[in-house]
Amino acid sequence: MGGYGSGRTGYKQKAEHCRSLDVNRLHRDGCLQAGKQGHWIWSRDGEEIARIGYKAERGRFVLDCKVRLNGGDWEPIKQPIPLTYTDCHYGNQRPYFRCPGVVNGRHCGRRVGKLFSGGCYFLCRHCYNVNYASQSETRYDRMLRRENKLRMALGGEPGTAHWIAPKPRGMWQRTYQRKRLEIEWRENQADQLFIASFSHLLSGEELEMYF
Repeated sequence: MGGYGSGRTGYKQKAEHCRSLDVNRLHRDGCLQAGKQGHWIWSRDGEEIARIGYKAERGRFVLDCKVRLNGGDWEPIKQPIPLTYTDCHYGNQRPYFRCPGVVNGRHCGRRVGKLFSGGCYFLCRHCYNVNYASQSETRYDRMLRRENKLRMALGGEPGTAHWIAPKPRGMWQRTYQRKRLEIEWRENQADQLFIASFSHLLSGEELEMYF
C-alpha cells in the first residue's frame, strides 16, 4: 500500500454518510490532552453505533481499531494523526489535524478541522473525494434551504405556505427586518430560478402553448 489513502475513490462520497472526527469536539472534550486515552463513540438517536480507540500524545492523536475488507479477516490498525495549533485572540490556541493521506504518491498534509472514514483510515475530504450534500444542490434548492433556515431562526415554520413569524422577543427591529427582507428576496430568487429551469426544458412550441 502506497500510504494512507492511496487509491482515491473515483466517485463522490457524501460527508453525511461517513463517520467523522471533529478536532474541535475532541478538544472541547479534553481528548487531545497528552496521555489521555479511551474510546470515541458515535451514536444515533441515543444509541451507540460505533466506537474507536484513541490515545493522545504530544503533537499527535493516535487511532486504534480493527478493520475488515470484503469479508476478510479483521486486521488491527494504528493510525497516528499529526496535530498542529494556531494562536487565537486572548491567548487561546485552536487545534487542527494534519491530514496523513498519501494519494498517487503525494503526501497531503492539509490543515483541517475534520477527518472522514471513507476507507480504512481517517483522512480529509479531499483525499477521499468527499462532498457535502449541500454542494450538489441546485441554486434553487440552496435558496430554499437558506430561506427555511431563516424562517426557523425567527421561530416560524419552514416553507412558503407559512407566514413569516413575528419578531422574537429580544431581537433588534433592524435585525428582524434584515432577516425578513432576506427571506422575501430568497423566495423571489427561487421562483425565478424555478421558472427559468422549467422553461429551459420546454421546446419553443410547448412554451407558446404553456404561456
